[in-house]
Amino acid sequence: MAEGVPGGRVLGLDYGSRRIGVAVSDPLGITAQPLPALHREGDRKDIAGIARLVGGLGVDSVVLGLPLLLNGDEGPQAARARAFGDTLSAELSLPVTMWDERMTTAQSERHLIESGVRRERRKELRDSLSAMFLLQSFLDLRRRK
Repeated sequence: MAEGVPGGRVLGLDYGSRRIGVAVSDPLGITAQPLPALHREGDRKDIAGIARLVGGLGVDSVVLGLPLLLNGDEGPQAARARAFGDTLSAELSLPVTMWDERMTTAQSERHLIESGVRRERRKELRDSLSAMFLLQSFLDLRRRK
């Protein structure tokens, strides 16, 4: 999978077993904003939903969270995310960059608690906020290069 091209709109995805958190960059690829999460319906339907987002938003590349273990190793979830990323890249004909997503869920949860969001509502927001944090870290590193 290729690195995203500098500039242009980037879609960030936090691939989970129940939901896919979604975030998108601004057209210049500087800031990330969360979008509503997609509820998983199987890879084919999930990719079709992502394709609609890509087309509607004018996305040039995708950043997909890679759920590494805390020690940096890849476990079964990382293998599933990589397989999904390969399929996504082939189906959308777009570069998909795998990005370390360790700690984004904890960061999202902490942010939501500090913002006073109730527990029931946090579950709805956490995945897309995680996608926003992982996409923003990707955009920040890309800008520094």
